[in-house]
Amino acid sequence: MEGREMIFHTAAKEQMPVTRKVNTKNGVFPYLYYPLLEETGVVKHCFTTRLGGVSKGIFESLNLSFSRGDDREAVEENFRRVSEALGTEYENFVFTDQTHTTNVKRVGREDAGKGLIRQRDYQEIDGLITDEPGLVLSTFYADCVPLYFVDANHRAIGLSHSGWKGTAGRMGSATLEAMKREFQTEPEEVFCAIGPSICQNCYEIGPEAALEFEREFPKHKGEILLEKENGKYQLDLWRANEIVLLEAGIKQEHLAVTNLCTCCNDKLLFSHRATQGKRGNLGAFLCLE
Repeated sequence: MEGREMIFHTAAKEQMPVTRKVNTKNGVFPYLYYPLLEETGVVKHCFTTRLGGVSKGIFESLNLSFSRGDDREAVEENFRRVSEALGTEYENFVFTDQTHTTNVKRVGREDAGKGLIRQRDYQEIDGLITDEPGLVLSTFYADCVPLYFVDANHRAIGLSHSGWKGTAGRMGSATLEAMKREFQTEPEEVFCAIGPSICQNCYEIGPEAALEFEREFPKHKGEILLEKENGKYQLDLWRANEIVLLEAGIKQEHLAVTNLCTCCNDKLLFSHRATQGKRGNLGAFLCLE
């Protein structure tokens, strides 16, 4: 696959996801990570690119979806490569069951492998939280927004999928509320990252979706919605999720906001919009050391 330089949008340097290249038995494996999260000293995490896997065609090469028509053995091998790069065990991944909800589930050791080597016994879960070391929370993307949460004080973490519906429903706040309920997490102690996803320039929505954001974010309409002459809008999911997290109590200095667009970089990141749905999935992963 022919690569190209990634397109970053304007953002503070410390907010940028950083590329790391890990030497594995299959060669160099690249992934993205946030120094802000790594500096907490309690987690391992990454956001994958399209590179480093074995899938072919529209799934080339690190597709992490079993449901889009790719060869299952190829996807399984891709997960083995992710597990090796992260220094974790293959059977430790636990998947969401993403349906654009704001439902968050606490998972534990008994959930290890669900979605990968075992059937899930839950449905419609877009966020996962845990205080179980070694359990790899796993969410999947091709334009939607990954949200990472690290509570080093209580040694608890969360990882949530937030598309436009989840963002309008304040998925970030729902995840923090679940962590507060389960682990006594205080938002001001949490470090967060808003991961690579589609930028405002690339993300057009219709008036009905825009109306939901006008109602939910009345003070911030001008920041997150840009009205076009055709009656549609450009939506800034990055800023909307930032507002959600800050209003939920996250400190600005504890928050990293992506400047890397999946759609602008469709040769290196899977994008549903850029490929009209002919694509694989990226993965966000987070686990306690």
